[in-house]
Amino acid sequence: MFNINMVQDTLGMFAFLTVELTTLFLLISYLVGVLQEYIPPSRIQSILSDKKGKGYLVAALLGAITPFCSCSTIPFLKGLLRAKAGFGTMMVFLFASPLLNPIIIGLFAVTFGLQVTAFYFSVAMGVSVIAGYTLEKFGFEKYIKAEAYMEPESIGCRSTCEGNKAPANKWKRIWDTTWVDFKKTLPYLMGGIALGSLIYGFMPTELVARVANENNPFAIPIAAVIGIPLYIRAEAVIPISAALAAKGMGLGAVMALIIGSAGASLTEVILLKSIFKNTMIIAFLAVILSMAVSAGYLYSVLF
Repeated sequence: MFNINMVQDTLGMFAFLTVELTTLFLLISYLVGVLQEYIPPSRIQSILSDKKGKGYLVAALLGAITPFCSCSTIPFLKGLLRAKAGFGTMMVFLFASPLLNPIIIGLFAVTFGLQVTAFYFSVAMGVSVIAGYTLEKFGFEKYIKAEAYMEPESIGCRSTCEGNKAPANKWKRIWDTTWVDFKKTLPYLMGGIALGSLIYGFMPTELVARVANENNPFAIPIAAVIGIPLYIRAEAVIPISAALAAKGMGLGAVMALIIGSAGASLTEVILLKSIFKNTMIIAFLAVILSMAVSAGYLYSVLF
């Protein structure tokens, strides 16, 4: 039943999450910008194109530390294809990049703690490497569309997305890029914080505890399936998941929801159709779904 305490809880959580997550987002985004000054997309493309390189683990680590804006994802993957990058390492990079980027890891650590974050990182890293290796061994490279090898329009976002000449000062340029990215992300971030705050303040604890508690064996696969078609950016899904966990949702189901929503969105799938045939799209979704479900159940067993 509605009461003033619910409003106070909602507003308090909204203020807390807004200050904490926006500060963290700006800090991590700036640090990522500094990192990308020294590891540009062309360098990553060169490393992944080297068949004698360090392979799948390097691809996963590069995916973890180098998040790219959405406008560069498809041209970048096409660049890897044209440079004859290994199919397996390319797929590892594709799986790891959205799940292990510094933004989601930082938000994860602040929200759920280092132990849960370490578990999430290990599972996402391990499954990404195994999936990339398996898809290559089973010959899924044949499901790449021929037009994917065409000349890409661009590789990066720094000059093409903003349309302005970058400032001469490197640190100012990184901050300008960080601020532009923050403004683009702000509606998603605030939307996630608002929804999470409303869940925290108004959703009956009994309902969440009954439907998605740790004793419900179907809570984890349901959360994973819901997460995949539900387009929620990592910046938004963390506060939403934190609110659901506070209301009694099992952390296994929370883990499945985060992996499903961050690992595969409808927008990403639509864009990937310009590169992959339907069989490869299905395999991509199957990997994300299996990762989400296995991570959820494994967390429930271990913790």
